Amino acid sequence: MDRPSDSYSQTLLKGRYRPGSVIGRGGMATVYRARDEQLGRDVAIKLFGAVPVGAESTPVFAAELRMLAALSHHGIVTLLDAGIDDSVPAEPHPYLIMELVTGPNLEEAIKAGVLSSRAIAEIGYDLAEALDYVHARGVVHRDLKPSNVMLVEYGTSDTRSRARLTDFGIAFDAAAALGPEETNTTGTAAYLSPEQVLRDLVGPASDVYALGLVLLECFTRHIEYPGDPSASAVSRLKTDPILPAELSTSWRSLLTAMLQRDPAQRPPTHDILLALRQIIIEESGRRRNRPAPIPIDETARMNAMRRYEPYARPGDEVFERVANLARRVADAPVAIVSMIDHDDIRFLAHPGTDIQGLARDDGLCSGVIADEQPWVVENCVLDPRSSEHGLVTGGFAMRFYAGVPIKSPEGYNVGVISVADFTPRTISEGQLESLVDLAALVTDELELKLASQQLRSELRQTTGDVPTPAVRYPHAV
Repeated sequence: MDRPSDSYSQTLLKGRYRPGSVIGRGGMATVYRARDEQLGRDVAIKLFGAVPVGAESTPVFAAELRMLAALSHHGIVTLLDAGIDDSVPAEPHPYLIMELVTGPNLEEAIKAGVLSSRAIAEIGYDLAEALDYVHARGVVHRDLKPSNVMLVEYGTSDTRSRARLTDFGIAFDAAAALGPEETNTTGTAAYLSPEQVLRDLVGPASDVYALGLVLLECFTRHIEYPGDPSASAVSRLKTDPILPAELSTSWRSLLTAMLQRDPAQRPPTHDILLALRQIIIEESGRRRNRPAPIPIDETARMNAMRRYEPYARPGDEVFERVANLARRVADAPVAIVSMIDHDDIRFLAHPGTDIQGLARDDGLCSGVIADEQPWVVENCVLDPRSSEHGLVTGGFAMRFYAGVPIKSPEGYNVGVISVADFTPRTISEGQLESLVDLAALVTDELELKLASQQLRSELRQTTGDVPTPAVRYPHAV
């Protein structure tokens, strides 16, 4: 029989940890605020139910101990110590000594009030980062839910609270062979993945699904699949989650991907991190504070581009060198220097691909010249700007794109320098600035060719026919 909670006030576990008030209860354990009297600091004690005399610990305790002892990450509550309370010999209780974190759990925060889109993205980023870490070590949490997410306050006004993941009691090693007992449905019914409900093999994608439900709940402030455990579990096999109409396209794309019924269709945590990072940037106001793009004067833009047409020829050595420099600067397998015609995107150089051009509507370059700003798409599958483009959905399988406009001296966007990769990734500010510099070099080269032709024309008019000198002009590239 378990001892009453208040009986622990006189107990000194391991001669140093004194339990105090109860701060949480679960089906298998009670969590106390406690004092480490040896080091003079507050800790949390997770005390499990009594085990048979002679047994070392409960299976759940042993599993959580092994998992937590192997994990060290700022997004996970830290395990400090462990032991068995045998102060009552007939009722030994295993316990964990955990880092004490201050702040509410996410369930309490959701009930307390509306969370902003940026706050939800920051919470999701912290959790995805922790999951990315544990998944890389073969661990699947299997019980991600708002009450298992602590929002930690660090006590400074300019630092946001950080989400930290706790309670690895039913986590398991994904690389280990599953025994019959491990195919049972485990976890909290409202946050189970479809494969958990069906008792199929469970992997990292199950945590992705649960995280998707948690983030959705942050927006809606209600459990997506409520009811008794059986009805809640089965309902997700029949109906997909309902996304609020007011969600941005970025959020809608991400949550739709995370909440796919087929685990193979869900993005890995690394891709989720890139998508959430982009949402945070959008929500930070950087884009919101930009001047609204000036509508394209297509006639003036085409007039500027037509001036360059005789000199913007595919295969030109200078354009090839610029494209190869762009590829090296961005450490990308593909780079393209292109001119944007009324209906077509014409590639002047394209190291890394045999594609020589595209219809204007089929390339992301059209968005770059319309937006007046460089585009960085860190995950093409999850970004609504690119998710339906043929280069992403088709055999080319582009997953990263960055493009900067090539501007005429009057400021018209006549072309784009692009780099692409086949895995989601980021690009540094320095790399992006270098691409902008290379775009300026393309403009300089086109202007030099144009000026040279105009000079030859003027010489012909004054001195007669003058042959074109076979001279190479020096270039910075």
